Parts: sequence; structure tokens; C-alpha cells
Amino acid sequence: MKHAQSIIEQSEAHIQPLIDENKRIAYYNFKKVMQAFNSHSVMESDFTGTTGYGYDDTGRDKLEDIYRDVFEAEDALVRAQIISGTHAISLSLLSLLNRGDELLYITGWPYDTLEKVIGESEEDIGSMKELGIDFNYINLIDDKEFDVDKILNSINDNTKVIGIQRSRGYSTRKSMTIRQIEAVITEIKKHYPNIIIFVDNCYGEFVETKEPVEVGADIVAGSLIKNPGGGLAKMGGYVVGRKDLIERVSYRLTVPGIGKEMGASLEVLLDMYQGLFMAPHAVIESLNGALLTSHVLTSLGYKTDPLFDEKRTDLIQSIEFNTEEEMISFIQMVQSASPVNSKFLPIPDLIPGYQHPVIMAAGTFIQGASLELSADGPVREPYIAFMQGGLVYEHVKYALEKVLDEWIEKGII
Repeated sequence: MKHAQSIIEQSEAHIQPLIDENKRIAYYNFKKVMQAFNSHSVMESDFTGTTGYGYDDTGRDKLEDIYRDVFEAEDALVRAQIISGTHAISLSLLSLLNRGDELLYITGWPYDTLEKVIGESEEDIGSMKELGIDFNYINLIDDKEFDVDKILNSINDNTKVIGIQRSRGYSTRKSMTIRQIEAVITEIKKHYPNIIIFVDNCYGEFVETKEPVEVGADIVAGSLIKNPGGGLAKMGGYVVGRKDLIERVSYRLTVPGIGKEMGASLEVLLDMYQGLFMAPHAVIESLNGALLTSHVLTSLGYKTDPLFDEKRTDLIQSIEFNTEEEMISFIQMVQSASPVNSKFLPIPDLIPGYQHPVIMAAGTFIQGASLELSADGPVREPYIAFMQGGLVYEHVKYALEKVLDEWIEKGII
């Protein structure tokens, strides 16, 4: 009978060329970040922060200039006051849409936590439904390709914003590569140049060598406790894109006429700067952990997506289990391999924003930080866990070893 360590070592040997290629991506993106830091002459005094109204916060403003340059945008909003990726997304969409406008999502139904933002009825307070904003969506072809013909035929006079969710979320569809995003944006803009293209970039930053703004997206949003925070940012979100659109978003975050001029950074700037510095490396550590996870579990007969040798555009690795018990066991063992709260035993439960009971392993230093190793998923058929993160590759390897040891002992493998 094979031991867990030998199973993992065999997989490591097989994926080593892919790991080396990912390290080249990390260096490319690291150079991009370093050049932005150097061109803006980051100094120790930039980490001081402000209180109260936050006027004349040079460190905050410089960080936004760096994000602008790294993402090749016209402007950026990077704030601790943006509490999550969902907040950054809804902040962007609600800033751009008015009564009678339509939002058209072209990657299928969006991530579960946006359901209340879209709204089921006019009684959903603050939702698009209550505000008189229409919503429509188009599924991908075979869960992997944009349905360009249907997209073009679905656009009408009220379609103001087209939304693209780069990552799969809790779904079985493929995540969308930068190449695919570029191709569909080019086609849409050819026929409808004034439509605003929005991209939910969560989990995708620094996985490839280009970001959505570089291939035609007008506005892009994400979370700092995912990729760009590098595992150090304790809170926050970002929005990058066209200057006029970022101004609108900033007016909704604060107040019209004030926008980016206010918003105290307190003592969070050091973490945000250093997190961005670390992000290209941490993202690829996580990505290589996902490759290892895919190869190990595929070799044991489980269905994983993406497969270890497929092109990747985000950090999410899905694993389909045979039974509910296998799924729960896997997630519980990931929790036991966590540096924080390792003695907690996650169990499925209903949580706000989700329709089915969800089980989550997240023994992270920063609550909800998806760049740190976590595994979760709604407990429903097919039984799929979504694993993401791992600030260091060794942590993912350690967690896999614990899972396999448990499964060997229980006779699962």
C-alpha cells in the first residue's frame, strides 16, 4: 500500500515542468509590480496613514497610482472601506446603472453572494430590482465558451453594462481566460462601442501575464483579501478602469463631489503595499498547490477541474467526490491542517447569501482570506469542493498529506 508521502512525491515529479513555467509568470508579474513601486518612489513615510476625514493622504493616493499602473488602467480606487469582493462588484455596478438600464451577465448566473444585489423582488432593499434595474444573463456554451451570437442578439437599447465573472465561483463551468475575455470584448465593442464592460476579477489577479483592462475591459473589481493583498492586507477592495467610471464609483463609496479625496487609511497602508509586493509570488505558490492537488486526486480516480495540465486563469481547484461523506471528510482534514483553528470541526450549515448548506475550512490568519488555504462548497449533488489558496506551496502539500493519511486509515483509498 502506498504511503501519502510517496503518492505526493510522484505527483510533484510529474508536474515539475508546469511549476517552473508558473514561476516564470510570477517573475513577469513581479517585475511589473516592482517597476510601479520604483516609478512612484515608494517611501517609508507613505505607510503612515491618516485619521478622520483622510484629506491629503499621500500614501493612499500613491497606492492607487501604483494599482492604476500595474493593472494598466486610467484610474484606481483601493480602499479599506470596501469590505469584500462582493462589495467592490456591487459598488461598481450600482454606480453605473440607473432605473431602466439593463445589466447583462455573459458568463451565466453570477456568484451566489450577488443574488441579493440583483434582487428577487422589489422588496429586496437596495437591490437592482428595487431600483428598477433589469438583469439578464447568458450561459456559456458547454460551460466553457462565450456564446457570442446570443450575446450580440440579446443586447438591446437598455443594455448599459455587460458583466463577466472571470472565475467559476460555486459552479461547474470553466473559468474564463484572458484570451477568451479579450476575444469577446473585441467582438462586442465592434458592434456596441459604448457598452460598458465590467469584469469581476476575483481569484484571477497575477495568474496570467495580462489583466482584463489590458484587453479592453472598461472597469474591473476585486478583493484585497484575495490575490492582490498577498496574504498581508487585512481588509479592502479595489476597482480599476476608465477614469470617468472610477469617479462614479468613488462618489458612491463616499459622497458626490468628494469621491477619492476622503477616506482615512488609518494604519492599513503598510499591509496593502507589502501585500501587493508579495502578491505575484504568493499567487503562484497557490497556483502550484492547485496543480499538485489536481494531479494527486486525479491519480486516485477523482474528477478535478481544471486538470493539472490545463491552462489556468484563477486559483480555484474543484474536486468532485463520490459521496457527501468524502466531501465533508476532505474539507474537515484541510481545516485540521490549518495554522489557525485547526481543532475546529467544520460542519455544513446555512449561511447568508447561499441557498444550500455550505461547509467551509478556513483556518486563516485573516478572516475570509481566500489567498490563504481554504476549501469549501455547498453540500449538494454533485458533491464538489472548491479549494483555493495556499500562501506557500508547502502548506498545500502538508494538507494533502493529512487528507491522504486519513483516507488510507479509513480505507477510502
